[in-house]
Amino acid sequence: MKLFHISDLHIGKQLHYYNLRDNQIEILDRIVELAKEHRPDVIIIAGDIYDKSVPSAEATTIFDGFLNSLSDITPNIPVLIIAGNHDSAERLKYASTFLEKHQIYISALPPQTKEERLKKVILQDEYGEVDFYLLPFTKPGYVRHLFEEGTVTSYDKAIAALIERENIDYSRRNVLISHQFYVSGDKLPDTCDSEQLYISVGGIDCVDIASVRKFDYVALGHLHGGQYIGEKHIRYSGSPLKYSVSEEKHTKAVTMVTIGAKGEDISVEMLPLNPRQDVRKLSGSLSEIISMATEQNRHNFVSITLTDEEEIYKPKEQLEEYYDHILEVRVENSRTLARLEGGEAQINVLDPFEAFRQFYQDINNEPMSVEEEKIILELIDRAKEAEEL
Repeated sequence: MKLFHISDLHIGKQLHYYNLRDNQIEILDRIVELAKEHRPDVIIIAGDIYDKSVPSAEATTIFDGFLNSLSDITPNIPVLIIAGNHDSAERLKYASTFLEKHQIYISALPPQTKEERLKKVILQDEYGEVDFYLLPFTKPGYVRHLFEEGTVTSYDKAIAALIERENIDYSRRNVLISHQFYVSGDKLPDTCDSEQLYISVGGIDCVDIASVRKFDYVALGHLHGGQYIGEKHIRYSGSPLKYSVSEEKHTKAVTMVTIGAKGEDISVEMLPLNPRQDVRKLSGSLSEIISMATEQNRHNFVSITLTDEEEIYKPKEQLEEYYDHILEVRVENSRTLARLEGGEAQINVLDPFEAFRQFYQDINNEPMSVEEEKIILELIDRAKEAEEL
């Protein structure tokens, strides 16, 4: 069975106030063309369809157009979609019953009652059936009421408990679709600047791959860099476009996975997605940066660091004659470096957990115990959940 695995479309997102509408339409059209070319048996979208929980009319129109284009492919390709942390469950599941008639399956929330289970879609190929389990973004507070008190005390335990209650037959071929921050023991996935918050506050958002390792393939969303974590069959597809300067080195692609008979190794191929505009970092003197401009790169999104020692008259205005999508212009020379080394313009903002740990140490002249740290982490997690309600 051949799978297309994509995620983190973030439709409606802006890049430093630049509207990405045309870029997103073009890259989604490219995914449709790849689907026509490679004819996957199923297309997986592993969360963060939209960039905001209340997407604009323009964003919903773009996604609607994407689904319509996929539905026009014959024979029809099933599409499996889960909600990510940026999505509104209520909005994403709208018309889901109607969409299932067109083989578009959406799971927006984890089970809400003790009778409910994860949405399961069964597809078939020449080797038999493949069971797809759809697990949307989940916080402990979403599912704590389903289990005995004290069972779900973290993200890791929430996901493990949900998987366990499914009583999955691992003699069959099984695929999980999930949108969480997965780790492999002490090994963390590669993250960009905007994703560092997932590993802050003592790593309370982390889910260990131990609970999902038995699946034949785990299609992940949440991180923008395509990669596997711990095992080659547990993969983040990454976003189809670069959505921050820290993603400059990413290679964006559709992850195409082929699952053979039970017990056979999966095959993974990356189908490159080449956007109309790249995201680049440029560093050098004003004259050097200007000399780098070509007709091919002048339309890219660029973050520029100037290293000139002398004062420059209106540098951004000069650069705009050569680059038409400047994200930022920074100055980094001996004077700015000296100020930073001297502590000027450098403010260390501690996350809540680190701030409390430092406060505890100062008051009690001893560090918190492991058990005390766990209690504080759980309180912070619950406070975050309540803040987002």
